[in-house]
Amino acid sequence: MGSWLEGGRSDDGAARGRLGLPAGGSGSFAGLGRRIVALAIDWALCLAISTAFFDAAPMATLAVFAVENVLLVGTVGYTIGHRLLGLQVRTLAGGTTPGIGLPGPGKAALRSVLLCLVIPAVVWDSAGRSLHDRAAGTVIVRL
Repeated sequence: MGSWLEGGRSDDGAARGRLGLPAGGSGSFAGLGRRIVALAIDWALCLAISTAFFDAAPMATLAVFAVENVLLVGTVGYTIGHRLLGLQVRTLAGGTTPGIGLPGPGKAALRSVLLCLVIPAVVWDSAGRSLHDRAAGTVIVRL
């Protein structure tokens, strides 16, 4: 059984194997624990920016978070939180096999809008992918 930070149950391997990801190491599926910690880091940084420039208005924090996601995921494939936790957003070629490319601005924008709506981000499929990643054709992997 995987640790909380690595995420996942021991029976998740078959579902993730359908995505064509390695079982462990670089390029393997990022566990829920790492993804949650990365999200918390990103939100804290966006809240700090929102506090400094917009008096911590909740919608301003959400807007800063969305802009961070679109710009960073669309260009380098990770947010600051992802990078600190050794994660990267990658495309899935044909929707099922890991691609070598980064999401790009279009997929990053779709993914970010759905992430900000929250519900698509907390509903997962049998492989552990959230609906916002499924819709954008992406997966979060370990670097």
